[in-house]
Amino acid sequence: MSRFTLPRDIYHGKGALAELKNLKGKKAVICVGGGSMKRNGFLDRAEAYLKEAGMEVKLIEGIESDPSVDTVMKGAAAMAEFEPDWIVAIGGGSPIDAAKAMWIKYEYPNTTFEDMCKVFGLPKLRTKAHFCAISSTSGTATEVTSFSIITDYKKGIKYPIADFEITPDVAIVDPELAQTMPKKLVAHTGMDAMTHAIEAYVSTANCDFTDALALHAIPMIQRDLIGSYNGDADKRSSMHNAQCLAGMAFSNALLGIVHSMAHKTGAVFADFGAHIIHGAANAMYLPKVIAFNAKDKTALKRYGVIADCMKLGGTSDEEKVQLLIAYLRKMNDDLNIPHCIKNYGPDSLPCEQGFVPEEIFLERLPEIAKNAIGDACTGSNPRQPSQKEMEDLLKCCYYDTEVNF
Repeated sequence: MSRFTLPRDIYHGKGALAELKNLKGKKAVICVGGGSMKRNGFLDRAEAYLKEAGMEVKLIEGIESDPSVDTVMKGAAAMAEFEPDWIVAIGGGSPIDAAKAMWIKYEYPNTTFEDMCKVFGLPKLRTKAHFCAISSTSGTATEVTSFSIITDYKKGIKYPIADFEITPDVAIVDPELAQTMPKKLVAHTGMDAMTHAIEAYVSTANCDFTDALALHAIPMIQRDLIGSYNGDADKRSSMHNAQCLAGMAFSNALLGIVHSMAHKTGAVFADFGAHIIHGAANAMYLPKVIAFNAKDKTALKRYGVIADCMKLGGTSDEEKVQLLIAYLRKMNDDLNIPHCIKNYGPDSLPCEQGFVPEEIFLERLPEIAKNAIGDACTGSNPRQPSQKEMEDLLKCCYYDTEVNF
C-alpha cells in the first residue's frame, strides 16, 4: 500500500492571498524571511487579512536563507509564549521550512532536532495549531510538501525533515508574489522544480498519481522557465503553478541522489565564504545523476519517457538520455548557472575558479559522500551508489567530467 497526501485546501491564482481572511482561529503567528515580503507589501496584507478574520497576530521575522537549528528553537519558544492556533509562513522555502520545524517543537517541546530528522517518525501534529504556507518563489514547493530542510551549522550539513505530518493544511499559490523574484532566484528555483519533477518520476516510490503530476510539470517548466527568467510575467505565473505540481509529485514519490548531494554539499564549504545554493547545486548535479542512474534499465526507460514528453527526439532510450542531458545543460547555460563546483563562484555565477579549492574538496570528499549516502533522499534513488561510486560521482560534479560508471 502507498499513501498520497496533499494540503486539504490549495488556493491558487491572482488574489488567492485574500483567503487568509477566511481562516478560523484566535491567534496566528506569521513566519517571514529577510524583508522582500515586507518591502512589496505582502506581509502587511497578510497581517491585515488575518486581523480581518478576527485573529491576534504576532510576527516572527528575519528567518535567514538556509535556516539554522538555532532559528527553529528560538521561533518555537516564541510560539510557546504566544500560543497560536494558526502558523502562517510566507515567503520562499526558508521561512516555510523553518516554520514547519518550529511547529513540531511548539507542539512537542521535548522533541530534539535529532528526533525531527527521523524519516516519517514524527508524532501527530495539529494538537495546538494548523499550518498555512504561502509561497513567493517558484521552486521549493514546500507549501505543498512533507519536507523541510534545516541546516546544522556546527556540522555544516543540511538535514531533510520528512513526514506527512508537516504537510501544510492550507497552501496559497498566488502568482502575484512570484513576480517580485530577482532573476537569479528565478533560475535557481526553476531548476529546483525541474529536478523535483524528474527525480519524482524516476524514484522507486513513483505511482500513477505522482507520474501524472511530474509529467505535466516537466513540459511546463521546459516551456516557461527561460521566459520567466527573462521577465515574461505570464510565464512567471505559469512557473508558479508548475513548481507546485512538481512539489506534489515529489512530496509523495520522494526524490533521489541529486538532492542527497545538494543537501550535503550546500553548507559544507561555508568556511570558505559561501554556500552552494540549493537550486544551483541541483542544476549542476542533475545531468550527472541522470547519466549514473541510466545504467539502471527501469530508470533508463523512464528518462526516455521524459525525453519524449519534452519532444527531444531520439530513437533509442540511450539516445534520448543523451538528448535530455544536453537539453538540461543548455538550460543551465541560458540561466547563467555553472556546470560544476569548480566553476561555481561565491556569487553562484560561472567563473574560471570557484570558491571551493580543489584540495579542500578532495580532503572532505569521503565524508561528504558518506553523508550523501545516508541522506533521506538516497533510499528512493533508482540506483544505489557505493561509497566509491558516490565519491566518483561527486568528482564528476566538481570537475564536470563524464559519468562512465
